[in-house]
Amino acid sequence: MSVFSQVEFDDHEQVVFCSDKATGLKAIIAVHNTNCGPAVGGCRFWNYTSDEEALVDVLRLSKGMTYKNALAGLNFGGGKAVIIGDPKKLKSEAFFRAFGEKLNNMNGTYYSAEDVNITTGDIMQAHQVTDYVVGLEGKSGNPAPFTALGTYLGIKASVKHKFDKEDLSGLKFSIQGLGSVGMYLCQRLHQDGAELVVTDINQSSIDTAVKEFGATAVGLDEIYAADVDVYVPCALGATVNDDTIRQLKAKIVAGCANNQLAEPRHGQVLKDLGILYAPDYAINAGGIINIFFEQDENGYSSDKATAKVGEIYQTLIDIYQRADKEDKPTHEIADIIAQEIIAKGGKDK
Repeated sequence: MSVFSQVEFDDHEQVVFCSDKATGLKAIIAVHNTNCGPAVGGCRFWNYTSDEEALVDVLRLSKGMTYKNALAGLNFGGGKAVIIGDPKKLKSEAFFRAFGEKLNNMNGTYYSAEDVNITTGDIMQAHQVTDYVVGLEGKSGNPAPFTALGTYLGIKASVKHKFDKEDLSGLKFSIQGLGSVGMYLCQRLHQDGAELVVTDINQSSIDTAVKEFGATAVGLDEIYAADVDVYVPCALGATVNDDTIRQLKAKIVAGCANNQLAEPRHGQVLKDLGILYAPDYAINAGGIINIFFEQDENGYSSDKATAKVGEIYQTLIDIYQRADKEDKPTHEIADIIAQEIIAKGGKDK
């Protein structure tokens, strides 16, 4: 398996392959860049079809965290971890203690948090043996409500820019993925009078959205062609690709999923089609912003975290306006701004 020749490698500072025979732990930890501070990013537990697939995922996610943290103005670098296997079969206290020991071996270059199929409870089990975890119960806790809030505000900024509309009432949204963040987001959109079309791999989640938010359910592959104003990807990445773009009727793509573009060129394709794209790491930064406030010398404050998440609205507006001015795709502008911040070691330096 090649690492350095991967397109996604992008000069990562460190890529660590970890295993523990006793518990079955197999993990990859990637540290992309620490110019702005120690690498911080979640850990994803997924039953990858191959080690190569896991490697590509962790490299892409790690780089995304570098850009996300920089653009949000946090003194964090970017990193990510993926655990390979079936979480329903492998999870145990010993398993996450073993993962915590692997974090100790990195001596603070990477701090882990929850992500797909990882809970705050799992992180607390790792915390029994390591201090290199964040998003802890009793501190910032579950980041999902803050990720949902930031995504909601980013959607409002997108609607304002694209439709010159201040509110979301009467607009139609297709929500792909009804996990913790997706469900919180549905609640906010429903409260604003939006119409929802939803899909998910779990029927119980679909049933909840239909019952509580009056959503219309569609099949997994039908979500792309839904007749809506905004497509909201909240599941795994690469759902904006050659096959799906031609199906989209939405004029905005804005959701909380990471790595939504299958390839960077798809951002240009969206622009050419007149579809406004909210760069994923700009709109979904609410969770990591919340975690950032664990390090506040006066103790964690949800009010401070919420206020900082509120800045996502203006961040998106700034990206859109600069993209219009320079006639470039929004994802390129977001990258440029993030790179400018990383190069000087932080937003306020």
